[in-house]
Amino acid sequence: QVQLQESGPGLVKPSQTLSLTCTVSGGSITTNYYYWNWLRQPPGKGLEWIGYIGYSGSTYSSPSFKSRTSFSRDTSKNQVILQLTSVTPEDTAVYYCAREGGTNATNRSNFYDYWGQGTQVTVSS
Repeated sequence: QVQLQESGPGLVKPSQTLSLTCTVSGGSITTNYYYWNWLRQPPGKGLEWIGYIGYSGSTYSSPSFKSRTSFSRDTSKNQVILQLTSVTPEDTAVYYCAREGGTNATNRSNFYDYWGQGTQVTVSS
């Protein structure tokens, strides 16, 4: 059974960089054709898609986050990492990582079959 677990600081000061780690067990982050997504849910709002890092190391960010997000991975630890720079209180949210499947190298399913439990991040001075 695939499990995802987010971890990182619960409190970040404005202007700092948020770094979150998603540790995956029960499956390799390099296995075809999976994409490892980051999403978040601000208080009182719906889910926002941030972006992903794919099985091959490819990355893609939502235009809303492109200028200040980066995705990386540590294959030895089976972890994917999100960095969000220049955070503001508007970045306060529960952050999730989720797995997305695909049928080949170019087709993503747009369906997330496994989710982490989420981690609360509060941006405050």
